[in-house]
Amino acid sequence: MAATDAPEARSPDEGTRPAPQADAARGALALSGDWTSEFGDTLERAARSLTEGATGGEAGAKGPVVLDLSGIGRLDTAGAVAIERARRAITARGAEPRIEGASRPHARLLDEVSQAGLELPEHTRTSPFVDFLVDVGRVMVDAGRDLVSGIVFLGEVVAALGRVAMRPWRFRGTSLVNQIDQIALRGLPIILLISFVVGAIIAQQGIFQLLQFGAATFAVDLIGILVLRELGVLLSAIMVAGRSGSAFTAEIGAMKMREEIDALRVMGLDPIEVLVVPRILGLVISLPLLAFCASMSAILGGGLVAWAYGGVSPDVFVARLREAIDLSTFMVGMIKAPFMAVMIGVIACIEGLAVKGSAESLGQHVTASVVKAIFMVIVLDGVFAMFFAALDF
Repeated sequence: MAATDAPEARSPDEGTRPAPQADAARGALALSGDWTSEFGDTLERAARSLTEGATGGEAGAKGPVVLDLSGIGRLDTAGAVAIERARRAITARGAEPRIEGASRPHARLLDEVSQAGLELPEHTRTSPFVDFLVDVGRVMVDAGRDLVSGIVFLGEVVAALGRVAMRPWRFRGTSLVNQIDQIALRGLPIILLISFVVGAIIAQQGIFQLLQFGAATFAVDLIGILVLRELGVLLSAIMVAGRSGSAFTAEIGAMKMREEIDALRVMGLDPIEVLVVPRILGLVISLPLLAFCASMSAILGGGLVAWAYGGVSPDVFVARLREAIDLSTFMVGMIKAPFMAVMIGVIACIEGLAVKGSAESLGQHVTASVVKAIFMVIVLDGVFAMFFAALDF
């Protein structure tokens, strides 16, 4: 905190404590010493003494009061705030304070402080129930805004795809191949591992429960239908949302912070066409492939556990699986994948473009991207489940 010095000011090491003194001959209060933050609580005590000395300790004191600042050595923002608070307190008690003898730097600092609000805002107490309703209302309004912005952004993406389709030479194939490599090839090992483990867990729990009824082979039906219709694509989408969706938001957000997106616009390039379209197309291509691989891995894990834990041999497992599932079971999961991919890509890119110029903002939007994408993937899966149930598909 910088301090302003009068011409005769002493160095900080030789500073004296701030103090107001009554000057009976002049009918004024003379301020002396260094009114700086290094004296801490002394400033507040001096300000209170200044108020009491100016009003005689009576709330109803009247008349003009001269505050002589010619004896002040050093003055910084903390000291100026203390003096301004004392001046306002004197005014509130009915007196008329007038500042004299301030050097030009001191007068300028006091003038700046006098224009600032020094009082803390009053906290209005409300009931917890009202606060809860306010929070719910704010969340609903924010959700509505996110929905509208998502629809608008999706329209921009579709328009950019239309422009690319009309002018294929503008399409960035290298970017698309790079995104498929990052999303599908590099993400495949962890998705295969998690799907294998989940398939094994489903088989173990299914066999454990069905053994009580002597129907352990029916666990094959459970594994096949549950994995192909729901878990394969759902696990893949959640992993892609957490891995690739967060990467999209961080990449685009970092470009936004460095003003690279503005530079693209200056060069006459559309950021949606350059940054967003390849990423969303990469997701649309990669997620069905990952969902297929995840389903096969989960069925393999379930088959091994069924053989080791339930005594269901591989030939019996395969024969039972062929009876339990058909092409429609497989297609239900594959149909969901492109829609989930578009949802993840749109949310991730919106959050990336919404990043402001700070690392804190980047972290908040990356977190929001992952949370919103996973939530919407689960909601979309539920909507598809109701839709296929209504169609008896």
